[in-house]
Amino acid sequence: LRLLLRKRKFLLNLKKTIIFISFTIFLISCSSNIPTPNERKQTAINLYSNNKNIIQKDIQTSQFNLFSLQDIKMSCSNIKIFVEGDGLSWISRTTISSNPTPITPVGLKLMLNDNKNSWKIYLAGPCQYINSNMCEEKYWTSHRFNIKIIQSYDEALTNIKKDFPNSKFDLVGFSGGGAIVTLIATKRDDINSITTIAGNLDTDEWTKIQKITPLDGSLNPANFSKKLENIKQHHLVGTEDNVVLKEVFFSYLNKFEDKSNISYSFYEATHNCCWEDVYMKFR
Repeated sequence: LRLLLRKRKFLLNLKKTIIFISFTIFLISCSSNIPTPNERKQTAINLYSNNKNIIQKDIQTSQFNLFSLQDIKMSCSNIKIFVEGDGLSWISRTTISSNPTPITPVGLKLMLNDNKNSWKIYLAGPCQYINSNMCEEKYWTSHRFNIKIIQSYDEALTNIKKDFPNSKFDLVGFSGGGAIVTLIATKRDDINSITTIAGNLDTDEWTKIQKITPLDGSLNPANFSKKLENIKQHHLVGTEDNVVLKEVFFSYLNKFEDKSNISYSFYEATHNCCWEDVYMKFR
């Protein structure tokens, strides 16, 4: 009997070892399949390379430099700003990415698919597509909506407006970019409208639902309802989105006493697919 128990224990340990090795190989394999930052940047370049009106420009601010693509039409009075999502923040639930440049730049696709006659500017997140001494991992994890990041976007819009002083901004944000555009709007008086797509609008509720560490170094858009209630907003919410669930949006919405400027619509979309098609129909 003792011998049988030893054999069973040996087989159990062997099974655990095989599972561990297999899982490790799986993670290594998955990691090796992730495109490099240069490959991810080339993906973005390929998306807009046929559009000769688009120029690439890095916008310098006192905190972060922001990668931007600009489709300029001099006659427009409104400037539409598209803010990218969080990008590749994590490789797995426990492994932080070394570079947040997105594999699929949904925010860029939204901008390229918007064919309205407006001046369009795409703004990537801090440390996406470009390097900086400020690029610490916390700025695409716990501090992804930090005051320094919002200040950088605010400065970027001010720099853009120097060339067009009479312009107002229409802000469009995907995923974490949805949080960014709402937080930008709290600092300015020249925001005409906000549109979010799968926006992370209540980060406290989001981390609670996903059972992950709170974003202690970040601002939460849901805490600024008073400053936002006078701005026209529309929010596109995915019914199949398992990353930013609809409950996150409703938690944000419920923070507003005056909801008259807020509208929203539901679409059968996941977090990453296929918002550019939905956005074309919506706008």
